[in-house]
Amino acid sequence: HFQNLVQCCVWLLLWFGGGTLGQPLECRAGADVGRRCASIPLDKLLERVVQHAELIYRLSEESCALFEEMFIPLAVRTQHIRGGNTCTSPAFSVPGSKGEVQQISDKWLLHTVLILIQSWIEPLFTLQDTLDRYDNAPNVLLNKTKWVSSKLVSLEQGVTVLIRKMLDEGALTMESHQSWMIESSEPADMVESVTKDYAVLTCFKKDAHKVETFLKLLRCRQTQGLSCFPI
Repeated sequence: HFQNLVQCCVWLLLWFGGGTLGQPLECRAGADVGRRCASIPLDKLLERVVQHAELIYRLSEESCALFEEMFIPLAVRTQHIRGGNTCTSPAFSVPGSKGEVQQISDKWLLHTVLILIQSWIEPLFTLQDTLDRYDNAPNVLLNKTKWVSSKLVSLEQGVTVLIRKMLDEGALTMESHQSWMIESSEPADMVESVTKDYAVLTCFKKDAHKVETFLKLLRCRQTQGLSCFPI
């Protein structure tokens, strides 16, 4: 646990100290959020958005791994992997060929990223409330998920400004942050609750990777045009 705590502190020092992971988006909630974020030059805003997405994905991986270590037996993990894709979030697949990539517009990339982000804001806040009720959830896991929940909102605001800057249009807004988690019934027992939370973490990790991939593709296109291919 000490190693995980040190790792978390390193992330925070790099982030707030202006280290190699970049600077915060400075797109926080408030009356002047549009002005603060819009004042950043396009290339720097896009770079910060990409760095933000990278860190969110890395922390989603770490959170999922911590949750598995603490609460999910190896047999259950194996069964979960064999079960295939059980996620029901918006179905946006990563292009598999150069031809498919070239057919995708910047508008599609930006709006797809925004829809994915908005679909996860409410589920992550709900997950945070659930984890706070665990008796033995480590603080490092709680801190990581809290950070991701708050920074996902900042990322949404940054992408919204990108859409205005790059496409000269307003952004799509899903009503009340509509999410894929339609069922709101309380789990019958602790096992069911842990299984549900594990599904949320693993599905979010997959979508966080898509967001990172699409934003990196968009960044690449600013200098290399349609020759870019998702990594």
